[in-house]
Amino acid sequence: MAMNTTSPEAPSSPGVMFISLLIIVLSVALAVGLPGNSFVVWSILVEMRKRSVTALLVLHLALADLTVLLTAPFFLYYTAQGTWTFGLAGCRLFHYVCGVSMYASVLLITVMSLDRSLAVALPSVSQTRTKTVAWRALAGVWVVSVLLATPVILYRKVTLGPDNRSLVCFPKYPSEAHRAFRLFFEVVTGFLLPFRAVVASYSDIWRRLRVRRFRRSRCTGRLLAFIILAFAAFWLPYHVVNLAEVVRVLAGKTVGSRPESQWLHLAQALITLAFLSSSVNPVLYACAAGGLLLSAGMDFVAKLLEGTGSEASSRRRGGTLAPASPEPGPAESLTASTNPL
Repeated sequence: MAMNTTSPEAPSSPGVMFISLLIIVLSVALAVGLPGNSFVVWSILVEMRKRSVTALLVLHLALADLTVLLTAPFFLYYTAQGTWTFGLAGCRLFHYVCGVSMYASVLLITVMSLDRSLAVALPSVSQTRTKTVAWRALAGVWVVSVLLATPVILYRKVTLGPDNRSLVCFPKYPSEAHRAFRLFFEVVTGFLLPFRAVVASYSDIWRRLRVRRFRRSRCTGRLLAFIILAFAAFWLPYHVVNLAEVVRVLAGKTVGSRPESQWLHLAQALITLAFLSSSVNPVLYACAAGGLLLSAGMDFVAKLLEGTGSEASSRRRGGTLAPASPEPGPAESLTASTNPL
């Protein structure tokens, strides 16, 4: 009977289980993501003497993931306590960092996919690109990310939760039309346009790999599938919920001055997915490395990225592009090597 009673003082069993699950998942993301991304950053900065364009992109992706993971302990504490204790400044700052990281990650993956598509389609042009161009692209990614995430600062507020006692950090908009436009804009800029570019780029890469019968095409296809699936799995639910909110507003249903319990729980779950997305990339690199993990040991990330840099791993030979070493490693999966099977 005690398990079936629900009151503000005694949360329901499903609610306790949900919060416990979120705490476990956030803890796992923190335990995997912080050391994993730190290891990637260390490998690129310390172990790599000549950093390819791909390595620079991966470095900044790891830095973006590390930045958002540094806020995870605060969200973990908020989830465990059930009330927001970090004030309005913390509310806006932590969510703004998450917003910048989301845009930076999406844009970096998009740039990476376009770079790989260029390396396969036009290898001679790809090899002429310089670090200056790469740094300009990276600067552009961060500037755009900072600007696109700015509305998070404007709309995040600390307000009373559904129980009228706890505090929550939740977005509040001046009007329902404003809410619909803001959410739809985020869906388009943060998912639809970048994801379309990623899918188009990797579809072109896969088509060319199959036509030219690239070496290790199975490894390539597996890695590309991992990247696309991870991209979609962690961000699609977030943007689907945003679209649902847009439809809800357009249907004339007001949200109210306080967040409803189910929407608050859903927001917590989506934040958890965002932290998982920031911790999964090192795992993907380990999966892509394959046998390189055994042969290279702690240097596997550096070796993996040395192989993916087309400007560093290939050269012109008799009018066709060939690897610089006679036996390319498993990390060449994203390069423009045209050696047939």
